[in-house]
Amino acid sequence: MKKFWIKKIAMILVFGSLAVALFGFLVMTLWNNILVYATGVKAISFLQALGILLLSKILFGGFGGRRWRGSPAWKEKMKQRWNKMTPEEREQFKAEWKNRCGGRWGKMNNEEETAMSAD
Repeated sequence: MKKFWIKKIAMILVFGSLAVALFGFLVMTLWNNILVYATGVKAISFLQALGILLLSKILFGGFGGRRWRGSPAWKEKMKQRWNKMTPEEREQFKAEWKNRCGGRWGKMNNEEETAMSAD
């Protein structure tokens, strides 16, 4: 059993290293063949490409993995809660979320509109 885990860890390290090298090479190649000619920026090295790849991972959280939307268990729990609500509770819930999130996306709620018109 111990040999299995050693082989598994070794394979993960090998394929992980290959994936990082491949993505780094891809970033470097695309940068040097597109951006150098299109925008006039300097060509980058392989290590700089790996740095850009890491920076994009930090800033944008890409490359797959678990998303912010929640686990299937969380979604199922929320679905059950929603199904237990009365129609009045559902409307109240929707109105509350519209009130909370509306102002952030360019839509103002009544209180914000009143405050803006008073100024």
